[in-house]
Amino acid sequence: MGAQIGEGCFIVPTDLGAEPYLIKIGNHVAIAAEVAFATHDGAVWVFRDQVPDLQVFGPIVIEDNCIIGLRSIIFPNVRIGRNSVVAAGSLVISDVPPNSIVMGVPARSFGSMDKYREKCLQRWAEQRPPDVTFGEGETWWNSPQAAAKRLRLRQHLLTIFRDELQSDRIEGSSREAIHQPVESNNIGQPRGPKTEISTTI
Repeated sequence: MGAQIGEGCFIVPTDLGAEPYLIKIGNHVAIAAEVAFATHDGAVWVFRDQVPDLQVFGPIVIEDNCIIGLRSIIFPNVRIGRNSVVAAGSLVISDVPPNSIVMGVPARSFGSMDKYREKCLQRWAEQRPPDVTFGEGETWWNSPQAAAKRLRLRQHLLTIFRDELQSDRIEGSSREAIHQPVESNNIGQPRGPKTEISTTI
C-alpha cells in the first residue's frame, strides 16, 4: 500500500486513501473499520478554475500504541502522539498530544489516560470470567481454546448484564423495534429494523 507500518499493528481498513505513502503508523497501533485518511486537501477544487493543476498535500503520522476508533476521519498534516485514543466518529483536524483521549467533531481532548486506564481495569476486574485463565503469551484470540473461552465470556457477560438487557427495561421506540418481526431476505440473512451500537472507541 505504500504506507510505513510498524510491528504488532491491527489495521482493519484495506484502503488508506489516495496517497498511502504519506502515512506513517508506529508499533502496536489499532485502526478500526471505516477509518478515513485524507492526505490531500480536496477543497482546492474551488480554485482550479484559476490554477488547474493546484493540489495540496500533508502527511499523517500515528505514533506507537494508539487506537483509532470506528469511522474516524484524519485530516492531512496531523500527528497523533503515542499512547493516545481517538474515539469513534471523531474528526481529527489538528495534532493530538501524547497520552491523550480525543473525541468529537472536531476532535477535542476528553479526560485523562490515567483515569481511563483506572476505570477500564476496575470494570474488567468486575467483568472478567473468574474461571478463564491464559498461559504466557496467550490472548482471547490466539489461545488454543480461544473459541471456548470467548463462549464462556459471552455467557458470563449475559449473566452480569441480565437486568440491563431485559426487554421490559427498554422504553419507547427501542422496545418496538426489538419486538418487530424480522424477515429473511433471499440469501437467508435477517432483514428488519437495524440498530447500531458503538463504543467509545
